[in-house]
Amino acid sequence: MLTIAYIGNGKSANRYHLPFALKLKDKIKVKTIYSRSGRQNWTPIDGVHYTTDINDIYDDPEIQLVVVSTPGSTHYQLAKDVLNHGKNALVEKPFTETSAQARELFALAKEKGLLVQCYQNRRYDSDFLTMQKVIESGKLGDLLEVEMSFDYFRPEVPTNVDHFSIESSYLYGHACHTLDQVISYFGRPDDVHYDVRQLLGADRMNDYFDIDLYYGTLKVSVKSSYFRIKPRPSFVVYGKKGMFVKAEKDRQEVDLKHFYLPDHPDFGLDQPENYGTETYMDADNQYHEEKVVSVPGDYSRVYEGLYQAIINGQPKTVKDEETILQLEMLETGIKQVKH
Repeated sequence: MLTIAYIGNGKSANRYHLPFALKLKDKIKVKTIYSRSGRQNWTPIDGVHYTTDINDIYDDPEIQLVVVSTPGSTHYQLAKDVLNHGKNALVEKPFTETSAQARELFALAKEKGLLVQCYQNRRYDSDFLTMQKVIESGKLGDLLEVEMSFDYFRPEVPTNVDHFSIESSYLYGHACHTLDQVISYFGRPDDVHYDVRQLLGADRMNDYFDIDLYYGTLKVSVKSSYFRIKPRPSFVVYGKKGMFVKAEKDRQEVDLKHFYLPDHPDFGLDQPENYGTETYMDADNQYHEEKVVSVPGDYSRVYEGLYQAIINGQPKTVKDEETILQLEMLETGIKQVKH
């Protein structure tokens, strides 16, 4: 059994972490949740100790893993404190504000024989997993281009942020997911082109990015905007023999927002109308257009991976070098914004 505590008791912990940790009842025990204010805006979990004294976590020898689920600017120092108290750490995204801070945390964990890892749940998004399934089928032929989009129509968000900060930037808040998906599947690119903007003008919130990563002849584009009244397809994949379009994103977040939780058997599952379409020419030059049944997404795989790493000594699912590369790219891209 892996015994866990949480630093932070807000939306992140209660929506994106706890439902998936609690799903693994035979492997995970959630013991303690700390918040500085002690406010309880979410339904308390039976058997969990809620506290405003962080030493209830640090001084408890039973707790093996501490999840840092607080604002990004606090991640580095809290993760460092957790490691210095002899606990493994899972840190929400963005892992840190700089790649130098990340290197320091990884070195400290190695020195102490502990694990520290970024929470990259979107490696287990249904649309991303389905894209992999299609690519690996070989039906599209050699890959030429992949377009990944994560759009919103929320103009009120950037409008209400009156000055630029890394913490409120769209790049650090969302590209940390999509870039991690690209790095985890395609690896380190040969070259990267950055287009990072503030659509409302200088010294306003970064609300748009379009990043192209090059792998030989393959180009992978990561695109996001707060001003798309109709979002672009989540994934479009082009190969020499065909293409795949997945219009809609993974449904786990939609269900979570409606408090429809992973204990339901159909949680997060696509319906046939949500399936993507692959169009290709086969070896006999015959045309095909087919629906692709979506691979189920499952954010609890993050916690399954942590259990295997901490309890059974398996390799971490998110490698240190992947997190460092992603942060280096965020650092480079954010330099384009105008103050």
